[in-house]
Amino acid sequence: MNKSVYVDNNATTAVAPEVTESMLPFFNEHWGNPSSMHAFGGNIKKHVDEAREKVAALIGAEHPSEIIFTSCGSESDNMAVRGTVDAMGGHPHIITTRVEHAAILGPCHHLEDRGYRLTTLEVDAMGNLDMDRVCAASSSGKKTVASVMWANNETGVIFPISEIAGLIKEGGGVFHTDAVQIAGKMPINVKSLPVDLLSISGHKLHAPKGIGALYIRRGTKITPHIMGGHQERGRRAGTENVPYIVGLGRACELAMERMAADAEHERRLRDRLETGILASCKGARVNGDVLNRLPNTTNISFEYVEGEAILLMLDDVGICASTGSACASGSLEPSHVLRAMDVPRSMVHGSIRFSFCRYNTEEDVDYVLEKLPPIIKRLRELSPFAQDG
Repeated sequence: MNKSVYVDNNATTAVAPEVTESMLPFFNEHWGNPSSMHAFGGNIKKHVDEAREKVAALIGAEHPSEIIFTSCGSESDNMAVRGTVDAMGGHPHIITTRVEHAAILGPCHHLEDRGYRLTTLEVDAMGNLDMDRVCAASSSGKKTVASVMWANNETGVIFPISEIAGLIKEGGGVFHTDAVQIAGKMPINVKSLPVDLLSISGHKLHAPKGIGALYIRRGTKITPHIMGGHQERGRRAGTENVPYIVGLGRACELAMERMAADAEHERRLRDRLETGILASCKGARVNGDVLNRLPNTTNISFEYVEGEAILLMLDDVGICASTGSACASGSLEPSHVLRAMDVPRSMVHGSIRFSFCRYNTEEDVDYVLEKLPPIIKRLRELSPFAQDG
């Protein structure tokens, strides 16, 4: 019987047992509406407030009221981009990058189609931004809204958000960062960062799917896109998803306690896997800046092999990985991130992302290293484009 190994944690993570435990009472005991006047519902509000404080603590927010609960990272991203553009008025210049998540590229191109000026910044072969181009784009004046991810979800490459945000702010613009892949993996302190808005997603840090948050610095103007209620200080209407909010708070608390140890553990597993693959699989290469990336992520291309075929054969032996963003699964097009990095045509279709979490083990890595090389060898033998086996 095959072992089951999950190494796709940038797509989603398992809900931590401590998080599940914290949520259960709010399904069957404390199920009231926190906006109710009576005590049974009203007493629930303190648990929402406590969770808000825990999320604020994870990212170093000065005021818990700067945290808005959303349904996911995609909603947080959409709210940040469209809400700030609407609030700014006129037709502000929008700045983003070619390698953003679809939750940013989607609303940015939607606004471009409606006449807004959009600048999409390029990356180099290592997945890094050209800071001179960032500087040039940011000099357009006060009417600027910029959104740049902190860490890329496919390659793990980390952008210099403090420097980028500083350039945008110097030009009088509003700056948002998608920190979905950073939150819980690396320290965040918005008090020392010139960011106006920051997105996180619960299911990337061992909370359940269906809960996220958006940090909105005090004084930042944003138009709500869900209207009809007073919840979240009037910035997002809708009855609060209390169990999931409590779960996100507990997950943030755990992340703060375990972040350093988790990062070291995940980095060790990633490096062990990466070294083993490069040694055992001819024609393999790591995509992205290996010195400046998330501790848990590696993106590896295999020359003359289709990534979808690799994944299917890995799945047959119980190994779960991905070719890139889960939000783009089902598309036969190569990754927009790797295309932006000019990964060679012979490799861009054969890229696999492996991403670890605190629950992965060395045995997981050993199992992947046992099963993957024969799969690559077999697929190369079947490829009409493979050269020299």
